[in-house]
Amino acid sequence: MSTWDTRRRPDPDRSGSPADLITVFRNLCRSSPWKWQSLRFEYWDEPFTSAPDPSAPLVRAWLRRPGALRLETADGLVLHSTTGINDSKDGFYVSATRKSWLLPPHLVAPVYDDGGLVRRRPEAAYGEPGFGNGRFSAALDPVELAGNAPVPLEFPGNNAVEINDVRLVDHEGRQAVEAEVTPTSAYHPADPGAPLCMPGTSRVRIDVGTGVCVASRSLESATPEYGHWLRVIAVDEYMLDDLFLAESMNLTDVRRHISWDISA
Repeated sequence: MSTWDTRRRPDPDRSGSPADLITVFRNLCRSSPWKWQSLRFEYWDEPFTSAPDPSAPLVRAWLRRPGALRLETADGLVLHSTTGINDSKDGFYVSATRKSWLLPPHLVAPVYDDGGLVRRRPEAAYGEPGFGNGRFSAALDPVELAGNAPVPLEFPGNNAVEINDVRLVDHEGRQAVEAEVTPTSAYHPADPGAPLCMPGTSRVRIDVGTGVCVASRSLESATPEYGHWLRVIAVDEYMLDDLFLAESMNLTDVRRHISWDISA
């Protein structure tokens, strides 16, 4: 097992063999639910080779697990805002659906590798809030590129994707693992209409600190415009419920004097 330290900056002399980096890549793709609870980022629903074009449309996002999401345009217009805490389910749903009893991922323990990445994910209530298409949610937890656990050594063809040219790179000032991936028949994207990688070869980057897929780009001539780019701004900031409401709750400021009209 690789002893590559995921906290280090990119250093080819410390990254281990290509086989080690492939293991790191897959385990990193499984690790997002246990690496952060809130994330502030910018998202482009198109690919870039190095950095986004300044004129390219983007959304600014604040996400607090589980389910709280706020999205704004570059000009500050609110596109979407919800706390995710008031989604009610009737009694029939709660009593009849097994999924309703699953715990959030951060409340259950996965199996870690020697480097602190997730080797095997437990059963839990996975799922990230989405916007626009399923690639947005999949990028936040890119487990579809690795599966919930390693496949048996005697069945390597059961891996979700074939991985080549894996290396450490810098992405917007953060360490990331980049690889060229090709989906196999075992690849089952969370949203079949918006997978992280299209048929053929794609180049993807996984942020070491968060396990988020920060970039994807199809390398096929038929789909050159398919992919995304994500810039991590802050990790695990404290976020109040008010941030995720379209309108403020208008809580009383107890520092201000409250006048009372008393009629005779």
